Amino acid sequence: MRKGNWTTIISLILLVSIWGSVWPIYKYALEFSPPVLFAASRSLIAGFLFSLVLIPMWKQVKLKETWHIYVISGFFNVILFYGFQSIGLKYLPSGLYSVIVYLQPVLVVIFAWVILKEPLTRLKIFGVLLGFLGVVMVSFDGMSGKIAPIGIVFALITSIGWAIGTIYVKVKTGVVHALWLVALQNIFGGLCMLVVGLGMEDLGAIQWNWSFIICLLYGAIFGVSFSFVLYFRLIGKGEAGKVSSFTFLVPLIAVLLGTIFLNEPFTLSLLVGMFMILLSIYLINKPRKAVNEVKEEE
Repeated sequence: MRKGNWTTIISLILLVSIWGSVWPIYKYALEFSPPVLFAASRSLIAGFLFSLVLIPMWKQVKLKETWHIYVISGFFNVILFYGFQSIGLKYLPSGLYSVIVYLQPVLVVIFAWVILKEPLTRLKIFGVLLGFLGVVMVSFDGMSGKIAPIGIVFALITSIGWAIGTIYVKVKTGVVHALWLVALQNIFGGLCMLVVGLGMEDLGAIQWNWSFIICLLYGAIFGVSFSFVLYFRLIGKGEAGKVSSFTFLVPLIAVLLGTIFLNEPFTLSLLVGMFMILLSIYLINKPRKAVNEVKEEE
């Protein structure tokens, strides 16, 4: 296997591992903070820390010409994704919320077909649908409790915002510096959420204990900065639909962590869902014969 392929595989493993772990961490952190202020703090810490690292490359920002790209990306990838995610987790069981949010890979494949003209074969369609059904199976046992319609609305906004943000970043790859995009979109989105949070929530309600601080720093450094760098770089290297298909593994990892550390049962639905997810990733990433034949001839 080529070095580039190994780098991609390692990046994907790191990405889904981090995103799989942050779901229970974010849920736990919300016990100590109002949702919007938590999302704002997480994004601002991530954005400013990243900016400090990138200061030697400040000339590549080109803010005067590209400021609107950072603003638009921040709106979709930070405000709609992180902000509405934090609020929505207050209204729905985490399993159900995850299922709705992870419509995103399905939406990305469809948007990539319409906007980026990426091929949408019947096999790929079947793959993304199978993957989504796998997410449903994995989260099936978590779908309990009272269902609040407003929570479903928040989850749908989260999913659609994330999908549009992914496609937008794909379109703008090469126009702006990828690392500065991660930093500035979080600063812009974080500042907007901070203003909203200060107006709607009680700043004094935040409990600054070690549990909350560790959750906040983990979310800012790994859940936001590091993971988004990996995600955007992967999106820039390959088809957006294929890369996004691997995010189906995120709820699977979250459930497995709950099984190991929280003594949650390993159920039949979890086993079936795991198989469906792995099969969907294989189908979506199965190379087309025609492409392989051309490469061999060259």
